[in-house]
Amino acid sequence: MASVASKTHSSWSFSLATPVETSALPSDAAVPSTQRLSAAGAGPSMLIVGDIVQDVNRSTADQFIIYNALFLSSYCLLFPENMEEASKVTDTPLALPPLLERRVRQRQPTIVTLKSKLKQSVTCSVPRLRSTLSGFFPVVRWLPKYRLREYVWGDVMSGMIVGIILVPQAIAYCLLAGVDPIYGLYTSFYANIIYFLMGTSRHVSVGIFSLMSLMVGQVVEREVFLAGFDLSEDSTPSPDIFNTTLGTNLTHGTIHTVELMGMQCKKECYAISVASAVTFLAGVYQIMMAVFRLGFVSVYLSAPMLDGFATGASFTILTVQAKYLLGLKIPRHQGFGTVVVTWINIFANIQKTNFCDVITSAICILVLVTGKELQERFKDRLKIPLPTELIVVAGATLASHFGDLNTNYGSSISGHIPTGFIPPQVPGFSLMSRVALDAFPLSVISFAFTVSLSEMFAKKNGYTVRPNQEMLAIGLCNVIPSFFHCFTTSAAMAKTMVKDSTGCHTQISSLITALVVLLVLLFFAPFFHALQKCVLACIIIVSLRGALRKFRDVPAKWRDSRNDAIVWVVAMSATALISVELGLLIGIVFSMGCIIFKTQKPKVSLLGQVSDTDLYEDLEEYKNLTPPNRAQIFRFHAPLYYANKESFLKSLYKAVGVEPFLELTRRRKAEKKAKEMSVKQAKASGGLVQRHLEFHTIVLDCSVISFIDSTGLGTLKGLVKEYKEIGVSVVLASCNTSVIDTLQKGQFFGKDDKDMSSLLFHTVHAAVLHANRVTAEEIKSEESIV
Repeated sequence: MASVASKTHSSWSFSLATPVETSALPSDAAVPSTQRLSAAGAGPSMLIVGDIVQDVNRSTADQFIIYNALFLSSYCLLFPENMEEASKVTDTPLALPPLLERRVRQRQPTIVTLKSKLKQSVTCSVPRLRSTLSGFFPVVRWLPKYRLREYVWGDVMSGMIVGIILVPQAIAYCLLAGVDPIYGLYTSFYANIIYFLMGTSRHVSVGIFSLMSLMVGQVVEREVFLAGFDLSEDSTPSPDIFNTTLGTNLTHGTIHTVELMGMQCKKECYAISVASAVTFLAGVYQIMMAVFRLGFVSVYLSAPMLDGFATGASFTILTVQAKYLLGLKIPRHQGFGTVVVTWINIFANIQKTNFCDVITSAICILVLVTGKELQERFKDRLKIPLPTELIVVAGATLASHFGDLNTNYGSSISGHIPTGFIPPQVPGFSLMSRVALDAFPLSVISFAFTVSLSEMFAKKNGYTVRPNQEMLAIGLCNVIPSFFHCFTTSAAMAKTMVKDSTGCHTQISSLITALVVLLVLLFFAPFFHALQKCVLACIIIVSLRGALRKFRDVPAKWRDSRNDAIVWVVAMSATALISVELGLLIGIVFSMGCIIFKTQKPKVSLLGQVSDTDLYEDLEEYKNLTPPNRAQIFRFHAPLYYANKESFLKSLYKAVGVEPFLELTRRRKAEKKAKEMSVKQAKASGGLVQRHLEFHTIVLDCSVISFIDSTGLGTLKGLVKEYKEIGVSVVLASCNTSVIDTLQKGQFFGKDDKDMSSLLFHTVHAAVLHANRVTAEEIKSEESIV
């Protein structure tokens, strides 16, 4: 006689083909293979009990469960009078331990944490002092380990080559900054010395940079104009200006002067005072950002935005320098639309072109471009870069001196460049309130370029840099030199690449570069007196080739990412057509707006199951997927927060095809209509009102939702409540821990998280299995009713 008994132990159900006595179950005996065990939680397959018992790999706990289950079933069959009592015991399921259990994290109170950090920060000891000083001056860490024989030749060669390239550029970029050439040499000298002591990058070349010079020049020209100086005059300082202190330039005749810090300043003095003031503030901002660890500000400067900004600024630089190529003496435009207005002024004064400058410019550009092209074509064969700029400067200076081009043809020249150093002077604090806003974009751009170049070359050469120390270093490269009549500095891409390609190993190369600049300052500076300004403009314009060539990359950017291409075009256009400062602001706001727009209109997907797996993917993107039975799986590809709440709801309603409010309204209308009909017809149509939906569960795949805010939490709560009213369950799957914490704090799972097990699942597949169980229960209920 075959009798069957079924009881539950926790989540297990057991089925026996024949009764088994308890005495037939010794610990080491084999259970007959005709006796079978079915585990509901393990799938539909049947397991042979004898094989399970004999399996040496099975744990003792599993064997214990099996023996108890067999014993219980046999006991119920052999002693039917005790079945009721046994049923009471076994009907109460024992909870299985959870598959995943969160760690308990005990957070200390905020006051305790602050006290601990404050105590650590004020604690002073010899090792801590040594560590702080070595962190502040990284040179004391790497200099004692310097490998003289291995590194010295590469560092000396790269330092000398960069110095030779730097000298003509330092003189040229002063045209952009609106100051005299000597100040560019000062800036290059001090910046290299300070970065040698404080920088963490081994390859970055810090000094004057065309973009920084342009932005400083915009501020200088504006303040000089507001001070009443004539921007169109060809002011060439006489030699005696630098024989005394900077602020003792007295008025002679009709020469305009301005009182600054108790001294009379002419145009040249006032211009460098403005430049020093804005440089001092930019450095202070950078030091403050380093102290408060605000280096994340540069994160908002995306690569496409920076490229577009640099290209637009390069076009502005080209426009500003174009007048020197033609020998036109027109003032720089103040305000918006510098590019457009400058070109209008150039064409309006084209009849005043100085043909000597035009011919000189054409020859210089031809030589410079040819040298650059040869350098790029034969860079693998050339061990050192061609000093094309130095050759052009030397040749043009000799031609201008012996041809007396300034006297004979009215060609603008650099003028007297003194030797030695001017006594230091405190930056003009009275000017700082007027340039405080201008200094902030300077500080951010300077830091962003420095850190990006540092990290790029550090990654290339296999070492690390400290961004916060880089910000501090570049900040002091601006603050300290501002007392020595310098303007804003930054890392320069071209010179850094030269250092890397010529064998640079450490910042000893910066020390060599500073020595080359020092030699020019002490001995060779006066020889550049006859150098034409158009030659300096040619050096600046040819150096922009790399940035201007990025126009050719726009089609490739469009193919790779239309969003990045649009950001590039907007940043470039705003910088070139409006102004450099507003171009930077517009570029940042627009690039961030694009990201916000992406989160407001994200991709949404309905998922289907890959056959015979627990994987679920987009039904529109992949073939051969099976939609789950009586369930919808919805994936939202963005965080859920206040800005995209409506987009989330609309996309969900559209994807599943049911909006709760409209469905409730439809049902109420149908019920009202049914009441007006006969009782028989109402009964016949009642089922149609309630049982028309093709699904009863919506699974929200939260694997792509990185966070939710309070608005998103309220949205999910409302969604669960609204769909529950129409008989649809909403469950969550694959939530990260931060989302789960937010849901728990907002009591999404009820008081004490009592509904957590029915609303939250670790995987989509687990949620689908839950939905299948609900489907099975519905079918069973319907069958029982029938």
